[in-house]
Amino acid sequence: MDKDLSSFRKSYLKGILIEKDIPENPIELFSDWFDFIQSKNIESETNAMSLSTIDISNKPITRIVLLKKFSNDGFVFFTNYNSRKGKAININPNVCLSFFWASTEQQVIINGIASKVDKKDSDIYFNSRPKGSQLGAIVSNQSEIINSRDVLDKKLEELSKIKSILQRPNNWGGYIVEPYSIEFWQGRDNRLHDRILYKKEKNIWNFARLSP
Repeated sequence: MDKDLSSFRKSYLKGILIEKDIPENPIELFSDWFDFIQSKNIESETNAMSLSTIDISNKPITRIVLLKKFSNDGFVFFTNYNSRKGKAININPNVCLSFFWASTEQQVIINGIASKVDKKDSDIYFNSRPKGSQLGAIVSNQSEIINSRDVLDKKLEELSKIKSILQRPNNWGGYIVEPYSIEFWQGRDNRLHDRILYKKEKNIWNFARLSP
């Protein structure tokens, strides 16, 4: 099969990214972009991001996860610690997060170090989830091979009968990604996009413009 996509064209005209208009702290800029998109309700999941990890064979893998919290300390998501991503992070905590918001023609690429959040924070988030999502976290041995969908459905049916409060499994919880570099990309006409790269050095953020 051969499909030629070379004729696909799109002009990027929705914004600019100029040094005089940006804060010293990249988290503030991320928050500004995120809040604007969320307030306009122009993305179905503003907090959807790709997470790239490196496994034990030194091979990369990328998947979509959901950002659940961010602050000056970093970016938080939750998962099964025994999943493929969890095992990869345990071996190599260097990860990359990437957001692409087509509605505003913006990207954010975050490189950082992932570590587990405090157990109390994982408990708080787990307890805030709908019961169905809690059951899903308990039922699924994420990334493990199973014989059929029936295996999941039967386990879910059995656990759904439990009336007591569900407890967070020890192998499920949050990671926080502490960033050491954050790149902001704003689409511009003629493919001359604006790219601003922040790097953290001795706990101080500095930024520079990159050629597109």
